[in-house]
Amino acid sequence: MASPLTHFDERGASRMVDVTAKPITLRMARAAGCLRMAPETLRVILDRRAAKGDVLEVARLAGILAAKRTDELIPLCHSLGLEAVELSFHPCDDQRLRIEARVTTQGRTGVEMEALTAVSIAALTVYDMVKAIDRSLVIESIRLEEKTGGRSGRFLHPEAQSHPSDGIDTNPDS
Repeated sequence: MASPLTHFDERGASRMVDVTAKPITLRMARAAGCLRMAPETLRVILDRRAAKGDVLEVARLAGILAAKRTDELIPLCHSLGLEAVELSFHPCDDQRLRIEARVTTQGRTGVEMEALTAVSIAALTVYDMVKAIDRSLVIESIRLEEKTGGRSGRFLHPEAQSHPSDGIDTNPDS
Protein backbone atom coordinates (compact mmCIF):
# COMPACT_ATOMS: atom_id res chain seq x y z
CA MET A 1 0.00 0.00 0.00
CA ALA A 2 1.34 3.45 -0.91
CA SER A 3 1.99 5.85 1.91
CA PRO A 4 -0.32 8.89 2.13
CA LEU A 5 2.79 10.86 3.12
CA THR A 6 4.44 12.14 -0.04
CA HIS A 7 7.96 12.14 1.41
CA PHE A 8 7.97 8.32 1.54
CA ASP A 9 7.88 5.92 -1.37
CA GLU A 10 5.86 2.68 -1.54
CA ARG A 11 8.63 0.87 0.40
CA GLY A 12 8.73 3.48 3.14
CA ALA A 13 12.02 5.02 2.03
CA SER A 14 12.31 8.79 2.36
CA ARG A 15 12.43 10.80 -0.83
CA MET A 16 12.24 14.30 -2.21
CA VAL A 17 8.89 14.61 -4.01
CA ASP A 18 9.20 14.86 -7.79
CA VAL A 19 7.42 18.08 -8.79
CA THR A 20 8.54 18.04 -12.43
CA ALA A 21 5.03 17.58 -13.83
CA LYS A 22 3.39 20.19 -11.61
CA PRO A 23 2.53 23.53 -13.21
CA ILE A 24 4.32 26.69 -12.16
CA THR A 25 1.92 28.90 -10.22
CA LEU A 26 2.14 31.89 -7.91
CA ARG A 27 2.65 30.55 -4.39
CA MET A 28 2.29 32.50 -1.15
CA ALA A 29 2.54 31.42 2.47
CA ARG A 30 2.06 33.47 5.60
CA ALA A 31 3.18 32.15 8.99
CA ALA A 32 3.15 33.72 12.43
CA GLY A 33 4.37 33.14 15.94
CA CYS A 34 4.46 34.92 19.25
CA LEU A 35 7.06 35.76 21.88
CA ARG A 36 5.91 36.22 25.48
CA MET A 37 8.21 38.20 27.75
CA ALA A 38 8.39 40.63 30.63
CA PRO A 39 6.83 44.03 29.82
CA GLU A 40 10.18 45.80 30.32
CA THR A 41 11.83 43.47 27.81
CA LEU A 42 9.25 44.30 25.19
CA ARG A 43 9.74 48.02 25.89
CA VAL A 44 13.50 47.65 25.41
CA ILE A 45 12.90 45.92 22.06
CA LEU A 46 10.32 48.41 20.79
CA ASP A 47 12.33 51.42 21.97
CA ARG A 48 15.42 49.95 20.29
CA ARG A 49 17.46 50.15 23.51
CA ALA A 50 18.94 46.62 23.56
CA ALA A 51 22.67 46.49 24.22
CA LYS A 52 23.24 44.24 21.18
CA GLY A 53 21.53 46.64 18.77
CA ASP A 54 18.21 46.92 16.97
CA VAL A 55 16.62 43.57 17.86
CA LEU A 56 13.81 43.75 15.31
CA GLU A 57 16.03 44.62 12.36
CA VAL A 58 18.51 41.86 13.18
CA ALA A 59 15.61 39.41 13.59
CA ARG A 60 14.10 40.58 10.28
CA LEU A 61 17.39 39.91 8.46
CA ALA A 62 17.78 36.53 10.19
CA GLY A 63 14.24 35.53 9.13
CA ILE A 64 14.84 36.55 5.52
CA LEU A 65 18.12 34.63 5.40
CA ALA A 66 16.49 31.58 7.00
CA ALA A 67 13.66 31.55 4.44
CA LYS A 68 16.22 31.64 1.62
CA ARG A 69 18.14 28.71 3.14
CA THR A 70 15.26 26.49 4.26
CA ASP A 71 16.33 23.70 1.89
CA GLU A 72 19.66 23.52 3.75
CA LEU A 73 17.92 23.11 7.10
CA ILE A 74 15.03 20.75 6.29
CA PRO A 75 16.27 17.70 4.39
CA LEU A 76 13.44 17.08 1.92
CA CYS A 77 12.56 20.69 1.06
CA HIS A 78 13.08 21.80 -2.52
CA SER A 79 15.51 24.58 -3.36
CA LEU A 80 13.36 27.53 -4.37
CA GLY A 81 14.06 30.89 -5.88
CA LEU A 82 12.01 33.15 -3.65
CA GLU A 83 10.43 36.26 -5.12
CA ALA A 84 9.81 38.03 -1.79
CA VAL A 85 10.23 37.52 1.94
CA GLU A 86 8.66 40.04 4.31
CA LEU A 87 8.72 39.98 8.09
CA SER A 88 6.75 42.23 10.39
CA PHE A 89 6.56 42.59 14.16
CA HIS A 90 3.52 43.69 16.12
CA PRO A 91 3.13 44.10 19.89
CA CYS A 92 -0.09 42.32 20.88
CA ASP A 93 -0.14 43.69 24.41
CA ASP A 94 2.50 44.74 26.96
CA GLN A 95 4.01 41.22 27.10
CA ARG A 96 3.64 39.69 23.65
CA LEU A 97 5.27 40.35 20.30
CA ARG A 98 3.80 38.78 17.16
CA ILE A 99 6.12 37.89 14.29
CA GLU A 100 4.65 37.37 10.84
CA ALA A 101 6.41 36.24 7.67
CA ARG A 102 5.03 36.34 4.14
CA VAL A 103 6.89 34.47 1.41
CA THR A 104 6.09 34.34 -2.32
CA THR A 105 7.46 32.59 -5.37
CA GLN A 106 6.51 31.39 -8.82
CA GLY A 107 7.08 27.67 -8.59
CA ARG A 108 5.97 24.06 -8.63
CA THR A 109 5.85 23.68 -4.87
CA GLY A 110 4.71 25.81 -1.96
CA VAL A 111 6.61 28.07 0.41
CA GLU A 112 4.98 27.07 3.70
CA MET A 113 8.23 25.74 5.16
CA GLU A 114 10.07 28.90 4.17
CA ALA A 115 7.51 31.10 5.96
CA LEU A 116 7.54 28.89 9.07
CA THR A 117 11.34 28.82 9.09
CA ALA A 118 11.50 32.61 8.76
CA VAL A 119 9.24 33.07 11.82
CA SER A 120 11.11 30.44 13.83
CA ILE A 121 14.56 31.89 13.20
CA ALA A 122 13.37 35.48 13.72
CA ALA A 123 11.91 34.41 17.09
CA LEU A 124 15.13 32.63 18.08
CA THR A 125 17.10 35.73 17.09
CA VAL A 126 14.96 37.94 19.33
CA TYR A 127 15.51 35.47 22.16
CA ASP A 128 19.27 35.45 21.58
CA MET A 129 19.48 39.22 21.59
CA VAL A 130 17.55 39.76 24.84
CA LYS A 131 18.27 36.60 26.83
CA ALA A 132 20.66 38.54 29.06
CA ILE A 133 17.76 40.65 30.34
CA ASP A 134 14.93 38.06 30.18
CA ARG A 135 15.68 34.33 30.21
CA SER A 136 12.00 33.57 30.81
CA LEU A 137 11.02 34.66 27.30
CA VAL A 138 8.81 32.04 25.62
CA ILE A 139 8.41 31.33 21.91
CA GLU A 140 4.92 30.02 21.20
CA SER A 141 2.20 29.35 18.67
CA ILE A 142 4.23 29.19 15.48
CA ARG A 143 1.85 28.14 12.72
CA LEU A 144 0.89 28.47 9.09
CA GLU A 145 -1.71 31.23 8.87
CA GLU A 146 -2.44 31.12 5.15
CA LYS A 147 -1.21 29.69 1.87
CA THR A 148 -2.29 30.13 -1.72
CA GLY A 149 -1.42 28.52 -5.04
CA GLY A 150 -0.96 25.00 -6.22
CA ARG A 151 -3.43 22.16 -6.60
CA SER A 152 -4.88 22.47 -3.10
CA GLY A 153 -5.58 26.20 -3.54
CA ARG A 154 -6.06 28.46 -0.55
CA PHE A 155 -5.71 27.46 3.09
CA LEU A 156 -6.62 29.86 5.87
CA HIS A 157 -6.04 28.80 9.48
CA PRO A 158 -9.32 29.05 11.42
CA GLU A 159 -7.71 31.36 13.96
CA ALA A 160 -5.63 33.38 11.49
CA GLN A 161 -5.32 37.12 11.84
CA SER A 162 -5.45 39.04 8.60
CA HIS A 163 -3.73 42.04 10.19
CA PRO A 164 -3.04 42.68 13.86
CA SER A 165 -5.53 45.27 15.02
CA ASP A 166 -3.81 46.38 18.18
CA GLY A 167 -0.22 46.94 17.17
CA ILE A 168 2.02 48.93 14.95
CA ASP A 169 3.89 47.38 12.10
CA THR A 170 7.54 47.94 12.73
CA ASN A 171 8.44 47.36 9.10
CA PRO A 172 9.61 50.72 7.79
CA ASP A 173 8.57 49.81 4.23
CA SER A 174 4.89 49.15 4.94
